[in-house]
Amino acid sequence: MKEDLYKTIVVKVGTTTLVNENGKLNIVGIEKLVRVISAIKNSGKNVVLVTSGAVGAGAGRLGIKGKGDIRIKQALAAVGQGVLMQFYEKLFLEYGVNVAQVLLTREDLETDIRRQNALNTLTTLFEFEVVPIVNENDTVAVEEIVYGDNDTLAAVVAKLIGADLLVILSDVDGLYTMPPHEPGAEKIPYVKEITPEIEALAEGSYSNLGTGGMQSKIKAAKIATEAGIAMAIISGESPTDIYNILDGSTACGTFFEPKKAGECAKEA
Repeated sequence: MKEDLYKTIVVKVGTTTLVNENGKLNIVGIEKLVRVISAIKNSGKNVVLVTSGAVGAGAGRLGIKGKGDIRIKQALAAVGQGVLMQFYEKLFLEYGVNVAQVLLTREDLETDIRRQNALNTLTTLFEFEVVPIVNENDTVAVEEIVYGDNDTLAAVVAKLIGADLLVILSDVDGLYTMPPHEPGAEKIPYVKEITPEIEALAEGSYSNLGTGGMQSKIKAAKIATEAGIAMAIISGESPTDIYNILDGSTACGTFFEPKKAGECAKEA
């Protein structure tokens, strides 16, 4: 991995990568992801993991199918957060990496004082060589459960900490010219600019467990690239593709080119 291309990286992983259809944790998939993030962290880079999966993990632990109403989701998130963090901490410690849980709401990132407090916490964790594991505080943030998604959260966090790269791990390995299961669908490997045509390709594709589709990922890409942050959408089954991106390759999944500093300042 090149030392100076990307110093601070945010990795977002979705529920469909973390939790199997039967509600049980995808142990093999999570282990692969933790191994990659640990290797990147141990190479001297700052890494933030934005994780979904609390509601799905809680449902699996309690044997509940489906998400239910807001009250049920909040309860499942409360159970699932503990399940996820226990598993993450155990795996990361095997690679000598300490982790910390950071639960955020939209209000935390839109209120000046609270946003500064969140930034202070994250940067201090970097000083202590800790990987922050970020999730929406679904147990109290009703609006975020209904309308929010961790793709957007990851982009906002990346912007907050001045990250160089945002990687979104998805059940779809990039942006396609049409739904990828349809004949003739072609993956778009490189997006120089997010145009209305690109946005039109991002039709929602929801899963039984996750909350975001390609629309939320394009929204995240707009937030990130306009802040001068590169972004890539890759397959959640192949987290090792992150190594290639860190080495400068744009051939993995779909890569979104960041705007240059002058362009960002012009629009600010």
